[in-house]
Amino acid sequence: MEEIDRRIVALLASDGRMSFTDLARETGLSVSAVHQRVRRLEKRGVVRGYAAIIDHDAIGLPLTAFISIKPIDPAAPDDAPERLAHLTAIEACHSVAGDESYILKVRVASPVALEELLQQIRAAANVSTRTTVVLSTPYEHRAPDVTRAGESAGAD
Repeated sequence: MEEIDRRIVALLASDGRMSFTDLARETGLSVSAVHQRVRRLEKRGVVRGYAAIIDHDAIGLPLTAFISIKPIDPAAPDDAPERLAHLTAIEACHSVAGDESYILKVRVASPVALEELLQQIRAAANVSTRTTVVLSTPYEHRAPDVTRAGESAGAD
């Protein structure tokens, strides 16, 4: 990836609503050149979309937790993500190395709601769980350091 594209990606990652005019000013390109580069980045799948960052406290989901899951029967099919997809309290599902198979990031209204969700997860996916409740979040949604991305992998 060219350095100018990395700069555009970094700018969009920090402010997905940045106008083409502002991107042009920050990169030293013309507005039409920036527009073409952004469209090309979108077509390549580098920029996959634009999203609002939600204040979960304001919408009544103040409790964040990470739930590690492990199949009760190790011989069972590895289909937990599909079995849990209908549970909208699960914000993210990450396949991980280690004792557990997946780590789920969840957002719920209360400890009681978390307990209910844990029961739903266990029943739907036939898994054991280990839960870590988030006390505070000093930072989240940080923009990636695209200036260093791909250095060790040799990607460009």
